[in-house]
Amino acid sequence: MEQYGYGRWELVAINVVMFSAFLTLLPLRRRIEKRSAGIYLAFMISLFAEMYGFPLTIYFLTWYIGYQNPLTHESGHLLYPVISMSGLGIIGHMVTDIMVGIGALLVIVGWREIYRSEDKVFSKGLYGYVRHPQYLGILLITLGLLIQWVTIPALIMWPILAFAYYRLAKKEEGEMERRFGEEYAAYKRKVPMFIPFPFRRELNVS
Repeated sequence: MEQYGYGRWELVAINVVMFSAFLTLLPLRRRIEKRSAGIYLAFMISLFAEMYGFPLTIYFLTWYIGYQNPLTHESGHLLYPVISMSGLGIIGHMVTDIMVGIGALLVIVGWREIYRSEDKVFSKGLYGYVRHPQYLGILLITLGLLIQWVTIPALIMWPILAFAYYRLAKKEEGEMERRFGEEYAAYKRKVPMFIPFPFRRELNVS
């Protein structure tokens, strides 16, 4: 295992702690919020455990379908042979690094903005473009890391993670509508949930 760079469990711990630190910027008051955070944490553990620790994907491929590619055995990355032979590795890594960086900024800046919202419908800054910038940030971080290191457990878990945060966002919006009524309903009509549309704000002003 060591000859392929695996067994570095201290790196697993460092990366899991570092990328899970964003959870401290999200309020975790209810069971559904804690469940979503738990799925995020499980995704990070599975991803970095394969990256630096135990390459479970290699054994899945070898034991169950008899796939034995020496390049895959050196990395544990499902797409490593394709990426290494096509020359897209460096470009892809740069793009996904940008995704992770943008995601981190969304979580941090979104937390700062909502912290200053003074308990009202907040539609300035990032919240003027998407209704849930922090959750979007979490999804960008995890998607970027998934693309960087595609493994079987991560591929299974990311859709579950995305659905969990979508469900959490919908539940929060229901609570906001009950609390603020038409003011929040108007905000929902004006601002998209996760994907910003540059011209939507202008089209929905009237």
